[in-house]
Amino acid sequence: MTRHLLNISDLSVSELRAILDLSLQQSVRDAQPLNGQGVALIFEKPSNRTRHSMEMAVVQLGGHPVYTRGEEVGFDVRESVEDIARIMSGYHGVLAARVFKHSVVARLATSSTVPVINMLSDLSHPLQALADIITMEEHAGPISGLTVAWIGDYNNVARSLGEAVCMLGGTFSLGCPLGYDANDEEIERLASLGGAVSQSVDPLVAVKGAHVVHTDTWISMGQEQESQSRRKIFAEYCVTSALMKAAAPKAK
Repeated sequence: MTRHLLNISDLSVSELRAILDLSLQQSVRDAQPLNGQGVALIFEKPSNRTRHSMEMAVVQLGGHPVYTRGEEVGFDVRESVEDIARIMSGYHGVLAARVFKHSVVARLATSSTVPVINMLSDLSHPLQALADIITMEEHAGPISGLTVAWIGDYNNVARSLGEAVCMLGGTFSLGCPLGYDANDEEIERLASLGGAVSQSVDPLVAVKGAHVVHTDTWISMGQEQESQSRRKIFAEYCVTSALMKAAAPKAK
């Protein structure tokens, strides 16, 4: 069965740990696992950093990245998502997509005969979470011994990070304003993955004792019309020196 990476929780705990460990080993690059294969990088939602990081990752693993703009594929305009998946998986060894709606990358995975990787959707950002966890462990030690605080909007980045932290046995502490927080069902889902989860509307409470403090932009692409309201709502959810003083000593 073809495996895909749409959410961190698509992985088992052992698979997640193996990916994190392998990512630091030069032997993986030396093995060139993508040698002779194309990797389609479909950017319905553009990103400078993601394009460069993904293209160079494919090159370092021996593959050939093919950058494709959203208007070139025209999801459900020029062709159906399913037809695009079937056609492109005939050319490439991997399909990776950065999309507005998670349903699009899920539909790609349903029809693709090769692995599909979610480079970002409105629901999840698994590659960002993997990179963040690697950085945290490099600077603060194993996640199983850490409290990771998230300040701001409970968005796609927070959801994927929470999955990773909980699966690795860490503590995930949310500081989110009402209306932009995780609901009770989501808190229970994260906790069921193996970690401890808490949430407060007070960011000072959320960061208390945290070893790592994380946040994200208040206004993502597609939310420009909410700019003024979001600036007011999130004004108290800035990661400042005062906030960091409430975290654990030497918090990152």
